[in-house]
Amino acid sequence: MNTVLLYLLLSAVLACGRPLTDAAPSARAVRQTPGLVAFWDFQEAAGQDRVSRPGGYRLQEQGGAVERVADGALGPYSARLADEKHFLLARRDLRQLNIHGKNAQVTVVAWVKRQDPKAWQAIAGVWDETRGKRQYCLFLNATSRTHNQEMVRYPVQDRVHGHVSAIGGSTPGHCCCVTYSSGKTAIPLDHWQVIAMSYDGTHSRVYVNGVLDAEENYNPFYYPDGIFDGGEDGAPFTVGAVSAHGKMNNFFVGLIGGLAVYNRALSAQELRAIN
Repeated sequence: MNTVLLYLLLSAVLACGRPLTDAAPSARAVRQTPGLVAFWDFQEAAGQDRVSRPGGYRLQEQGGAVERVADGALGPYSARLADEKHFLLARRDLRQLNIHGKNAQVTVVAWVKRQDPKAWQAIAGVWDETRGKRQYCLFLNATSRTHNQEMVRYPVQDRVHGHVSAIGGSTPGHCCCVTYSSGKTAIPLDHWQVIAMSYDGTHSRVYVNGVLDAEENYNPFYYPDGIFDGGEDGAPFTVGAVSAHGKMNNFFVGLIGGLAVYNRALSAQELRAIN
């Protein structure tokens, strides 16, 4: 493309008020995939709400201003979460993000650059362990994974996990919720990765860079019970942390350059397309 055509294209994009990130193939594919509820590209400056398109969902900074850094996945910038900073959307504002019910489906996709090896880092979802208001959440680096047949947890680290709960509280007979899929790939530090979880009403699955991170007995994870309805006082939608042990906890440390939530389980082909 010559310089004149490139200038005209960029001018047209700016004139209609659309961010330049729409020119990225991944961003276009995200928006064109049916079922999209919200999509954030985290191009806003520190101190501003991060606003989704579509939906207009406004993620508010928690714990102070979240730094914008010139290292992006879907555009020139991303948000750097550190020092227990995170984002929150109040329960009353969830609207279509309040995904629940026996036949509920959900997909959460995140573009992240992990920068801390600590365990139990929440990426995004509607998940409150303190009050037993769990619904769905994408996690990184749980200290254990659950064997689908034995319902016994075994040590693991550095993996992606797709958490779903039909009851909100701890799994009966366990100290916590153990109904989650776990991948087999170790997620490296300081490299952009596209991680995702989906739930189709029967199985929870996790994907890494657009590929099902399959492992027998762990991913897919059989769970036909649906997603809990937290009611009016249920969990908020949070990014980079969840409530656990009476306070905000499980903080993600690193860069987040994109986040998409769908109200259905995307296929493997669709997830490859938006990678």
